[in-house]
Amino acid sequence: MRRRPTAGVTLMELLIAVLLLSLLSVGLLFALRIGLNAYSKTQTKLMDNRRVAGAQRILEQELQGLVPVVAQCGAEMEGGGTKTLFFQGEPETMRLVSTFSLQGAWRGQPQILEIFVIPGSEGRGVRLVVNEIPYQGPVAAGRLCLGPGKFYPTSAGPNSFVLADKLAFCRFSYLDQPPEVTLPLAWFPRFAGPIWPRAVRIDMAPLDPDASLLQPISVVAPIRVFRHPEIPYGD
Repeated sequence: MRRRPTAGVTLMELLIAVLLLSLLSVGLLFALRIGLNAYSKTQTKLMDNRRVAGAQRILEQELQGLVPVVAQCGAEMEGGGTKTLFFQGEPETMRLVSTFSLQGAWRGQPQILEIFVIPGSEGRGVRLVVNEIPYQGPVAAGRLCLGPGKFYPTSAGPNSFVLADKLAFCRFSYLDQPPEVTLPLAWFPRFAGPIWPRAVRIDMAPLDPDASLLQPISVVAPIRVFRHPEIPYGD
């Protein structure tokens, strides 16, 4: 009587099955890695675009929240010093009081904002930063200025917030009335007064342009403050 062959797999069949399973696992790992890399790149670009759009929105809101403060420059006590418009407008420096802040948005207390340009990392390009100082009244604000149109220099510190980085340039200009009142409004690199500017423009350009990313563009913020500092206003 002949014996029936037992059911099973040979060693060669087992090796082939293990090899196919290994190849399938490697293919799945490569596909997963490619998918994760694509997701990471997309997420990085999305965050960069959000950062650029957020910085432009913050600049607009900070300028639109300008408070018409008349400071007592050089005052050491109440009633001292010289009363002057608290607004510094230079090509690379702005100083103003605003109701909008990074920490409290529109819900926080007014802040003295120092918006200025500093050199970028490793000496490449420039970056736009802002300092926030709690506003404690005209006398406290007057300690930052020396007189009409004269302010102490700004400086970056550990609490400075970077609004825009890796810029080829960043310049401020101010829409104001020329000395000849019959001429139309014009943009000036320096603000001279005697009232607040009608608008502020911030021109920026990326250091390394990339067509696949949202690029920093010029920000124009109108200032709807028409109060004259030399005219007393009642509450």
